Amino acid sequence: MGKKLIVYYSMDGNTRQIAERIQAETGIPLIRLDTVEPYTGTDEEIIAQGQDEVNRGFRPELKPLGFDPEEYDTFLVGTPTWWYTMASPVLSFLHLVDWKGKILVPFQTHAGWPGHCLEDMERACPGAEVRYPKKIQFSPQQFGKLVTPQSEVESWIAALKTW
Repeated sequence: MGKKLIVYYSMDGNTRQIAERIQAETGIPLIRLDTVEPYTGTDEEIIAQGQDEVNRGFRPELKPLGFDPEEYDTFLVGTPTWWYTMASPVLSFLHLVDWKGKILVPFQTHAGWPGHCLEDMERACPGAEVRYPKKIQFSPQQFGKLVTPQSEVESWIAALKTW
């Protein structure tokens, strides 16, 4: 089914962990999104900035992607959940792609309530066919510790390998 690409943004590493697992299991190339202006400051300052960006629908400028989105048919797009939706850098990426005729496989990581992240991702991609959306929960107390059962994540990744 055409050319596929994993595209993700990760602040604390949880989304990266899932993206890298998908890549290791499927062999699909992997690209990390980076903003031109990095997020800096204390955790509280970064959280406040993220909340402000989400509230305003802000789309930060991304560093060059290193690929032409038009060359791909399928994007597996991963995001942490920021204030019940996708991280602002992911919103920026989704608006760079003409989604007509493309496939979107959205996945999110969260440490509590997943919000409306996957629905927002789908709405940001008019014309896309959405497949295999996935919410993956991590512990809010212990960085990198999955709450979603390992077997559930493994089954989801196995399904991604079938098409």
